[in-house]
Amino acid sequence: MYLKIHEKDGQKIVAACDKKLIGKVLTEGNYHIDLKKYSDFYKGKLATEKELEKALEDFSSVNLIGEKAVGVAIRKKLVLPHQVVTIKNLPFIQLYRI
Repeated sequence: MYLKIHEKDGQKIVAACDKKLIGKVLTEGNYHIDLKKYSDFYKGKLATEKELEKALEDFSSVNLIGEKAVGVAIRKKLVLPHQVVTIKNLPFIQLYRI
């Protein structure tokens, strides 16, 4: 999966996306995710699940899409399975720490 950490003004945004999803455009209902136009937001380095787990130890917000990426957040108990949004049968979550 791809992992990219954005840091600005003391905020840390963790973005991760299953590798196979980069370049796709997903639309369903009110949801629209353009992983072609905005691939740079997610496309950092190729990372393992353990690397994503470590990145999720400290964040201001999180954007994850794909079974692998969202699965890490579920295993870390950052989100419950019933809270995950699916777009074209792909899991997607956004989390914010206030």
